[in-house]
Amino acid sequence: MTNLEKLLSVVKKRHVYIQTHNYPDQDALASAFGLAALLKDKGIDSTICYSGQIDKLNTQKMVEIIPIPVYRGEGIPMTEEDEILLVDSQEGNINVKKLPGKIIACIDHHPKQKTESYRFADIRSDIGSCSAIIGDYFLENEIEPEEAVATALTYGIKMDTANLTRGVSETDIEIFHYLFNRVESEKLNELDGSSLRKEDLNAYKEAITNLKIYGRLGIVKIGDDYSEAILGSISDFLLTLSELDITVVYAYRVGGLKFSVRSQTPLVDAGKAIKSALRGVGDGGGHAVMAAGFIPELHGETVIADMSSLVEQRLILYVQKKLIDI
Repeated sequence: MTNLEKLLSVVKKRHVYIQTHNYPDQDALASAFGLAALLKDKGIDSTICYSGQIDKLNTQKMVEIIPIPVYRGEGIPMTEEDEILLVDSQEGNINVKKLPGKIIACIDHHPKQKTESYRFADIRSDIGSCSAIIGDYFLENEIEPEEAVATALTYGIKMDTANLTRGVSETDIEIFHYLFNRVESEKLNELDGSSLRKEDLNAYKEAITNLKIYGRLGIVKIGDDYSEAILGSISDFLLTLSELDITVVYAYRVGGLKFSVRSQTPLVDAGKAIKSALRGVGDGGGHAVMAAGFIPELHGETVIADMSSLVEQRLILYVQKKLIDI
């Protein structure tokens, strides 16, 4: 049996919900959109949902021009009897809100966590994008993806692997090649040109002004309420500095501190670094090259400042153990 056939064997309903993490990026939405197309091909309807916000400009553009039908979980008539398929996320993560339905399956490319509660799990931590896994379902089942689906999945692979340069696997490359001749080139080019708003430049200015460097580690706290997408973009931007191998960008948002971590040295695993730094106060994780974290329910300037200092010191000490020159 193929992975798609195994998934279909555990789905009992004629309609399911496909849930992403709370702040879906391009890879998450593309994966959900592709899975919805696969299920439709097999006679199963689905609704793509999330809880949180789609806050990056090119992700919003993706939803608009592909287009991708996606709904806030709080606004849909889901019941405890409904079945949920997770994509690009896993149950128990702090960035996956529990919705009323039952999570029965998980397709993801992040480090594997507990899988006992799923009827089906396809978690491939060695692959750079969840879109590549979904694309592989099309390939191995000989299902021809429509142009819109191919475009979304190709864009998801491009974005999560930084144009096939970050955490990329042979599967990412194979599926990218398989999909590329099927894309709508004009839409893909339009998406590539929609990444920043004018107001986003303020965040970059704050990051440049306030950046602190400790050996090969760069840490910066920017202003309040900047999106997760901007944190990640600035982390990537700062990593282009020749003096840095690890970057940490964070901000106060939705009642807590959100962190974005990048690493381009094999000596420091970004996911393990932020998980260690937030132990006991929040939650974090991700890949060796890119990760994120969140500390919820922080209120008051003193509390936020103290927690910021604690996490920064933990990160410095963690990296110090890995790199001699800090």
